[in-house]
Amino acid sequence: MPFKSTFNALKGQLKDLQNEGQKFLGGSSQPSGQPQYQYNRPPPPPPQHAAMFAQGNPGGGQPNQGVYWAARFDPNTQISQEWEEKLGNNNGWGNNELQHYTNDRVNSFFTPNNLLVLRAISAPTTPDPARKYTSARLVSRQRLGRPRGSLVATLTLPCAAGIWPAFWLLPFEPFTWPHEGEVDIAETWNGDGINHSCLHWGFYTPEDNWKHRVVGTFVQGMQQGRPVRYEFAWNQDEGSGQGRMVWYIDGRPVMKAPIPQGTRKMADFVILLNIAMGGNVTQGRTPDDGTYDFVVHELKMLDQPENGGWGKFDQDFNITREGDTI
Repeated sequence: MPFKSTFNALKGQLKDLQNEGQKFLGGSSQPSGQPQYQYNRPPPPPPQHAAMFAQGNPGGGQPNQGVYWAARFDPNTQISQEWEEKLGNNNGWGNNELQHYTNDRVNSFFTPNNLLVLRAISAPTTPDPARKYTSARLVSRQRLGRPRGSLVATLTLPCAAGIWPAFWLLPFEPFTWPHEGEVDIAETWNGDGINHSCLHWGFYTPEDNWKHRVVGTFVQGMQQGRPVRYEFAWNQDEGSGQGRMVWYIDGRPVMKAPIPQGTRKMADFVILLNIAMGGNVTQGRTPDDGTYDFVVHELKMLDQPENGGWGKFDQDFNITREGDTI
C-alpha cells in the first residue's frame, strides 16, 4: 500500500486479470454489499463458519504447529501493547487519502470473542474536519524476526466504494521507501472483490517499472463478508540476501517473486493493518456515511508454510506466476 497514484493506470490491467482469478479461486458472480454496524458498538459475533476459520484449520495446516508468534486479541489488554497506533492524516498519506487515523476505541478494538476490529467511520457532515473520515492504522511491534518463515492471517475485509483496507509489510522505521521494499499481502478497493498481491522496491521512475509487481485475484465470498485465509512465505539466505517469496490465498499460491537485492532483510519487516478512505487509489470515490469493519480473526507467524512445509513451498514456487509489472 504505497504512494500509488501510478495504480490508476494499473486498474485496467487488473480488470483483465479478473477472469483468471475467478477461475483460480472459484466463482464468477460478484454480489456487492458489506455488513454495516452501528457507531460505537462492537460488531456481532462472526457467523459459525467464520468462527471455524478463527479457531481451527481453514487452510488445512495443523493448528498452532510451529507458531513462533501469535497476535493476542484479549479485550482485557491494550492494543498498544503489541501495536503502534499511527495518528493523523499525514498530508493524505501520499495518495490524497481522506482518513484521519486515531487511537480511539471506536476505530480499533478487541471484541469479547477475541477478534481485532479496525473500523473506518465515514461521517462527512461532521463539522470537525478531523472527524469526517476516521480509521485505524496499526504497525506491529513484532518483526518477522527470522530469515525464513510464514505469516498467516484470517481476515474479513470491508468491501465498498471509497474503502481501501490493507494487510502489508514494511521495514521497521526508519527506512527508505520504496527502495528498501514493501510487500502487500491483502488489499482491495472500491468493493470489487479483487485482492492485490504486490511487491515494490526501487523507485517510481520509468526505468524502475519492472520493480513493482502485482497479481490481481478475484476472491469468491470476499464481498459477502467471508473470512479469507492469507499467507505469505519467505525463505532468505542470511549471507547473500537472496531468496524467494510466495503469496497464498485460501491455501493456493497466487504469486511468487525472488527477494530483490538491496531491500531490507526480511527479518526486519513489520506488519501493517489499516483502512484508507478515498484518494487516488479509489479514483476519488468516497464512502457513504456509515462504518466499515476490517476483522482480524487470527494472525500468526510460523517457522514453515502451512499445508506442506518447505517442500510444498519449493513446488509452489516452481508452478506459480510472477507478478505483472506496472
